[in-house]
Amino acid sequence: MISPQKWIGVAAIVLAVAVALGAFGAHALEAKLDAHRMEIWGKANFYHFIHGLAILIIAALGTATIDSGTAVKICSILFFGVCIFSGSLYTLALTDIKILGAITPIGGAAFIIGWLMLGFDLLRK
Repeated sequence: MISPQKWIGVAAIVLAVAVALGAFGAHALEAKLDAHRMEIWGKANFYHFIHGLAILIIAALGTATIDSGTAVKICSILFFGVCIFSGSLYTLALTDIKILGAITPIGGAAFIIGWLMLGFDLLRK
């Protein structure tokens, strides 16, 4: 099991990748992808950033406010969500393989589950 402190490091890497993919989209893909596919890329990058920051914050809370085991579970679920949600959208934007859109909601469900776990854990205290 990854500790909350290690999740802070994972979050930093997730956020660095989000910056790199955002820059790649803005500079290398803008002339290659149509507006719709650029919008898909942008949505992937937005959720990538938001949930990378969430992992960072929740991991930090896991050392102070919430149970560290719960923080680790939430970070794991949100990381899974980033990989599936944003990963499928990045790939969809690059390849236009439509079936990837069917995978995206699995990542979205992981985001919702992670946020609900955090909310319920904090309300319980």
